[in-house]
Amino acid sequence: MADDRFLVVGLGNPGPKYETTRHNAGFLVLELLADRIGGRFKTHRSRADVVEGRLAGLPVVLAKPRSYMNESGGPVKAVASFYKIPVERVVVVHDELDVPFGTLRVKRGGGDGGHNGLRSTSSALGSREYARVRFGIGRPPGRQDPADYVLRDFAAAERKDLGFEVDRAADAVEAVLTDGVEAAQNRFHAG
Repeated sequence: MADDRFLVVGLGNPGPKYETTRHNAGFLVLELLADRIGGRFKTHRSRADVVEGRLAGLPVVLAKPRSYMNESGGPVKAVASFYKIPVERVVVVHDELDVPFGTLRVKRGGGDGGHNGLRSTSSALGSREYARVRFGIGRPPGRQDPADYVLRDFAAAERKDLGFEVDRAADAVEAVLTDGVEAAQNRFHAG
């Protein structure tokens, strides 16, 4: 039954040019979640790559929009509509400038904070009331343009810990699914 399914969306940009950039943190987490359920992303007519399976014992659809970040909403809405998943059961994983690298934040709803992928997603869904797993990438150094910063690869020091941080973010997604946003906040906001 579709009603008990969750949709977990990772935001990022398609193509090898962006694969290892900060803006693709959501895609990195979704790749790990696909590994956890033993699935491979397949092209879907919704302009997203999807994997269906069970995560933490719950039925999920994992999706990576094939659009650029600022146009993520159309594919997210199309996947949610196709699988008949209500906004309350949508979890979006994305990079977050306002959170330091090595820090995760979980929340439901709220603004987009200048994040074009969130703006597009909220607009397309007609709601901001989806859960978010915010993967901290920190602010750019000095006067570097944030738009340039998010499209750069993680720094060498960050890459050293990136696998661990992606794993923690995947754990946070599972906690949101199994225990809810508040419990996930209590677990992952410590420290």
